[in-house]
Amino acid sequence: MLTIVSNALRGSASKNGTRLVVSARSYADFTPQVSFDIKRCDVHRLDQGPPDKTVLTREQGLQYYRTMQVMRRMELKADQLYKQKIIRGFCHLYDGQEACAVGIEAGIKPDDHLITAYRAHGYTYTRGVPVKEILAELTGRKGGVAKGKGGSMHMYAKHFYGGNGIVGAQVPLGAGVALACKYHGNSQVCVALYGDGAANQGQIFESYNMAALWKLPCIFICENNKYGMGTSVERASANTDYYKRGDFIPGIRVDGMDVLCVREATKFAADYCRSGKGPILMELQTYRYHGHSMSDPGSPVLLYGCCSFFLVRGTNPWIKLKSVS
Repeated sequence: MLTIVSNALRGSASKNGTRLVVSARSYADFTPQVSFDIKRCDVHRLDQGPPDKTVLTREQGLQYYRTMQVMRRMELKADQLYKQKIIRGFCHLYDGQEACAVGIEAGIKPDDHLITAYRAHGYTYTRGVPVKEILAELTGRKGGVAKGKGGSMHMYAKHFYGGNGIVGAQVPLGAGVALACKYHGNSQVCVALYGDGAANQGQIFESYNMAALWKLPCIFICENNKYGMGTSVERASANTDYYKRGDFIPGIRVDGMDVLCVREATKFAADYCRSGKGPILMELQTYRYHGHSMSDPGSPVLLYGCCSFFLVRGTNPWIKLKSVS
């Protein structure tokens, strides 16, 4: 772009009979990569956690930024379509938590497995499903990723198992996928995601126990967005240190609003699982900018003023990335 502008200015100057000195630069003149200090993670039962320094290439920065922007715009369009009654039924939006999905995808391999709860639009996109198919699914069209029959909570792709409507039920399924990975000996891992609202489910602790007992290559990830529906974590959980809840399973608490922190922590967790040490637990401290679902007319983030706090502090994930890249 700079080269085009430079040539255009040169042509204009020659036509007017004047001389104009313009510095011609191309993308090759920019630094191809840069090192960053990132927030240190809190750890549980680990001698050492993920690194607090990372390297970001220009291509990676653009890719992460573009992906988060597409996810944000897709969710805002879904919000609009729902209010126009073009999307019906359940619809849980992911805006605000984009750094989690993008960072996790950057930290695992394409043939690793991932399963999540009903707030699944973002992960459906990062797992390779086009925006057109996601929106078609939301609007009940046959061009949707599940032929229009699954809707917001039931989207699937290769190595992606949804989108699950029952609170916490995806976690034991993820442990089962991890058992299959170990059985086949293919060095793959399974990422099993759930929210802070599901963290008190008994089936999650059963999954912890089985995964630790059998040393399954499973990364349990709690996306702590501060509210389970409209109830704050402090009012719902006696212990809000979700990364410590695995007891004998090591844990990491990560800044979920920083895509680089999430990426490095996920890489660390995946390497840990691939080494045969068993499961690991991650807590991503994040935030959603909508209510629990589109049927929720209000939002705890607005009621308690927390949304403005996160925005003012610059922790909007793609704004944060833009400021460093």
